[in-house]
Amino acid sequence: MTTKEKVLELLLKAFYSESDEKIVSGEKLAIACGVSRAAVWKAVNALRSEGYAIEGTTNGGYCFSDDDVFTKDFFQRTLDQDFPELAGFHSEIFKEIDSTNTYAKKLLSQAGNLRLPDGTLTKAGKNYHNAIICAESQTAGRGRLGRTFISPAKTGIYLSIIYAPKGGIKDPAKITAFSAVAVCRAVKELYGIECKIKWINDIYLNGKKICGILTEGFTDFETGIIESAIIGIGINIRDNPDFLQNNVSQIAGSIESVISEKAPVIPVLDTGISPKISRCKLAAHIYANVLKILEEDPASIISEYKNASFLIGKTLTVHPLAGSNKDEYSAVAVDIDDNAGLVVELEDGTKKVLSSGEVTLHNTQIN
Repeated sequence: MTTKEKVLELLLKAFYSESDEKIVSGEKLAIACGVSRAAVWKAVNALRSEGYAIEGTTNGGYCFSDDDVFTKDFFQRTLDQDFPELAGFHSEIFKEIDSTNTYAKKLLSQAGNLRLPDGTLTKAGKNYHNAIICAESQTAGRGRLGRTFISPAKTGIYLSIIYAPKGGIKDPAKITAFSAVAVCRAVKELYGIECKIKWINDIYLNGKKICGILTEGFTDFETGIIESAIIGIGINIRDNPDFLQNNVSQIAGSIESVISEKAPVIPVLDTGISPKISRCKLAAHIYANVLKILEEDPASIISEYKNASFLIGKTLTVHPLAGSNKDEYSAVAVDIDDNAGLVVELEDGTKKVLSSGEVTLHNTQIN
């Protein structure tokens, strides 16, 4: 372990301990690391340059001023500890970006060809397949239909995963649905709480939306093969004070707001006590679950998706043209088919399968 890593570990242990004393003296750090105080100062500055919010005190001590570290180094260390099999995949984390999906698009456009004529991945394809881009905030976050996705700092996770499997993507319609199940799995395994899914890309907790998913595909027009997809996921960790001042608070929720005091404490690396929600921890688990679920048996995932849906049996307004009231009609959701299509029954008893568009509930109560 390097001096920088040792200093980071000691500061994290102090910050997340139950003791009121969060400051570690430079002398104590130097002794623990077996180096000079000048070397400690250099290590602290290196950590600051990586995005860690570390304050220096008047008596020569150091402490964290931020309770939720979210940097590339910390994310990678968290990933390596929890999912060592995922070590080596391309990852980038930004404090602020316009949009993680937009950035992922730029990476793919700069990469050129992702596949050789036989379908195998090129060097660039191997580099960007399963790549993850995260950001603390987005200035131009996007949802479906070009809608704005509010992405303030410190309140959520905004990430994009590039999926470019060998041979291309065979079932693009399922990627969004499967990713929704992956997010639900990650939240349950970390915090023991069950999320619900609103077809096809929204995730709810206690009746409020906590997550949205935007999947964008890229097709080779010569071959007709969908070469890659970018899976964009935005999830609310804690409440945004701005939400309290407008109607967003009526529909948007957060994970932290529903976790009880008895919820399991999730360790951050090996530092012992941790905050209720670690963005690095949750991002790592969402990432791992998405990659895992895309390789699983589709039938079992559809069954899991269906069980998590809160639309079955509900009366809906169907908007064939998403974002428009044109040609809307009323129907009852009766099933999710094998391709993640929503099966609805019309007033005359006929059934239709929706593979696009959007739906809204007649009764806004979600359970």
